[in-house]
Amino acid sequence: MDKCEAVLKLLLEAVQGSVSAEPQQNSNEIPVGVSNRHIHLSQADLNALFGEGYQLTKMKDLSQPGQYACKETVTICGPKGAIEKVRVLGPVRSKTQVEVLTGDCFKLGAPSQARLSGDLSGTPGVTVIGPRGSVQTKEGLIVAQRHIHMTPKDAQHFGVQDGQTVCIKVEGPKGGMYSNVAVRANDASALECHLDTEEANAMGLGSSAKITIVK
Repeated sequence: MDKCEAVLKLLLEAVQGSVSAEPQQNSNEIPVGVSNRHIHLSQADLNALFGEGYQLTKMKDLSQPGQYACKETVTICGPKGAIEKVRVLGPVRSKTQVEVLTGDCFKLGAPSQARLSGDLSGTPGVTVIGPRGSVQTKEGLIVAQRHIHMTPKDAQHFGVQDGQTVCIKVEGPKGGMYSNVAVRANDASALECHLDTEEANAMGLGSSAKITIVK
C-alpha cells in the first residue's frame, strides 16, 4: 500500500509539473518594456561631463542583462531648446547615443530619425551638458525603432529570426497594431518588446502589458 501511494504521489507531481510548465512554454505573449528618453555615454564623454576617471553610479538594474539606470543625469540641447534631467544608462559604450521621443525632437529643433541602437551614421548631433563640462556630439541623436529582444531559442519558438521586422498586436480598449518592429535575437538578451512612452501611451500600455507577434 505504501509503495502504491508513493508511486501515485510521484505520478501526480509529474503531471502537475507538466501542467504548470505548459502555459509558459507555449505562451505567445511577450512582456513590454516602456522606455523614456535616456543617454548612453562613451568613457571620453563621461570624463568631459563629470570629471576625469568618473565612474557611473548604479541606481537599479534594467531588464536586459548587464544594463542599468544610473543616478547621473545630463541636459541635452538642440538648435531650438533643451531638455533637462535626461537619465544616463550604463555601462559606458564606445559611442555616445541619445535616445529621445518624437515630441522631444520638436522641442530640440532636431530631425526625428527612427533607428536601432548602434545605427548612428548620419544622425544629428546634440550638445550634452554635465556638472563639470559639456560635449558637442557629431551624431547619435535617435528615436529608438520599436523592437523585441529575445534569445535564439525564443526566436525559434516564435518562428522569427534576428533582423526580421514583424507586426505586433496589442489588446485592450486602446489596443491595435504596430508594424516595423525589429527582432533582435542574441544570447545576451532577455525576452521583452521595447516601446517608448509615446507608443505605449497611445495604446494605453502599462508596465505589466504584453503583446503578441503577428507575421
